[in-house]
Amino acid sequence: MGVLETRNLSLKLNGKNILDKLNIDLWQGHVHAVVGPNGAGKSTLAYTIMGLDGYRNIEGDIFFNGVSLKNKGVAERAKMGITLGWQEPARYEGLTVKQFIIASAKEKKVETVEEVLSKVGLNPEEYINRAVDKTLSGGERKKIELASILAMQPSFVMLDEPDSGIDVASLEKIFEGIKLLKNYGATVVLITHSLTVMKQAEHAFLLCGGKIVEKGSISKIEPYFEKECLPCEHKNIPDKGGS
Repeated sequence: MGVLETRNLSLKLNGKNILDKLNIDLWQGHVHAVVGPNGAGKSTLAYTIMGLDGYRNIEGDIFFNGVSLKNKGVAERAKMGITLGWQEPARYEGLTVKQFIIASAKEKKVETVEEVLSKVGLNPEEYINRAVDKTLSGGERKKIELASILAMQPSFVMLDEPDSGIDVASLEKIFEGIKLLKNYGATVVLITHSLTVMKQAEHAFLLCGGKIVEKGSISKIEPYFEKECLPCEHKNIPDKGGS
């Protein structure tokens, strides 16, 4: 049994099947990737696992360490060790970086804040008293969010489009953070349509039309990025190329 499993997981939004009988196993201490075109259901899968409002009216079930999540809210899932890093991290007017990180940190110490900021490539002296607001760039907010996750020490982490809106140097720090999470024993799930990001994983699922159309090693999924499509039963698959 994987650390997290979905069994015939389906979700309808506005009358449309966004997730369609998904069966996936995610293994403890591994880095997985969920890839696919825009609208495939990648972020929806993450929101459903997290139990966000509007994403809980599911069919099938989700199991975390053998326990059903179906009737558990976001707070309960977070207490179990599940967390989500957003594609667009939130801004918190009036909240400092120190307050933001300590709020969810396992060890609520200033030293913890300084340590995790350093690990994501941010100078603690420069950032610890900065406000988590619009004065921070997208890359800075991504790294601060990752620092908060490192301080939290969750056992299951989903990162939605971790490369969105950041430069190459910042992305390298994000990748270092992913390796740290794995070294801590966390299971990491990368929600992405980037080959570069997928290559940070050990195993990948290709999602299309709310269904898993392929899964396996990174090398097995890599042709999707070369051809922009893989053979599947999707009713809208074109005769040549496309996605």
